Amino acid sequence: MTHFAIETKDLSRIYKIRGNKKEKQIRKELVALENVNLTVERGELFGLLGPNGAGKTTLIKILTTLLAPTSGWARVAGYDVTQHPNLVRPRINMVSGGESSGYGLLTVRENLWMFSQFYGMPSKEANQRIVELLKMVGLEDRIHTKSSDLSTGLRQKMNIVRGFLTDPEVLFLDEPTLGLDVGAARDVRKLIRTWVDTSPLPSGEGKGEGRRTLLLTTHYMVEAEELCDRVAIINKGRVLACDTPANLKRNLQRDAIFEIETSPLNGLTSQILQDQPEVKKAALTDIEGGARLELILKEEAALASVINILTQKEIKVKRLTKREPTLEDVFMDLVGQKMEEVEKEEAPHAG
Repeated sequence: MTHFAIETKDLSRIYKIRGNKKEKQIRKELVALENVNLTVERGELFGLLGPNGAGKTTLIKILTTLLAPTSGWARVAGYDVTQHPNLVRPRINMVSGGESSGYGLLTVRENLWMFSQFYGMPSKEANQRIVELLKMVGLEDRIHTKSSDLSTGLRQKMNIVRGFLTDPEVLFLDEPTLGLDVGAARDVRKLIRTWVDTSPLPSGEGKGEGRRTLLLTTHYMVEAEELCDRVAIINKGRVLACDTPANLKRNLQRDAIFEIETSPLNGLTSQILQDQPEVKKAALTDIEGGARLELILKEEAALASVINILTQKEIKVKRLTKREPTLEDVFMDLVGQKMEEVEKEEAPHAG
């Protein structure tokens, strides 16, 4: 058996958008995924980082047998998701951020126990796991509370526990901390990392055999950087880069990265700055009382030409900081825009 927990080859998904009932012809095609090639090792915590609408959810739906690819193939836990979905499903679990699964009339324990039975877990084992996992996310005092009486954040914690409850070979978490407050998100991240780190050791039958694998999709840079062993950056259905967070950032260390806070921009645009030969990328963000400029320069000396432009436009520099690269910088270098700018443009489309 392959030592990859997840493997895709030229995986694509195209949605055909038809006209109204009178129009039988296809109006246009929306490419959600384009020739995605990925391998995820057993025992790896792998991150799929990209803006809303990038294709992350479409990819997870294919990998969890909920959606068929248009072309290419994918294997999960060693089995083709299209040819052998019934062999994939018992070995995986999935949780999406913001979902409202569960039955409102049932308590937290009853909901989780019910889901455990769908996977054939012995009741004694299921109840023990429920208590352990609820403690890990700080929800043990709500074990007998009806799920309809939980806040959105607490209900999401219950859903997260549901994903870990069956101890799957491969767990898919699609934006798991979406909508959670800082404390709740921290609890969930701790559970994610602990679950992967405490997975069984390899049995010797194959590389990583028996290890737990987790695929996490997120558009939170800090989450990807904090949790993931490797990260694939995806935008508009295409994987643009895949490596460890450290290596992705190391590729930018030859550049000079600056953050400048200024007075109002007086008509300055990112394109004006990027027209300068030594400016690789520039992003402008309005803030209270002025603006923030984020610059990736080919060399530090190029900062002089940027300051000259600001002076010409009578823009005052309030603060200037040189800093180390972040995954946000990596994304901006690959795409040409900050992730939040891409999300504004792609807001009408699905992910």
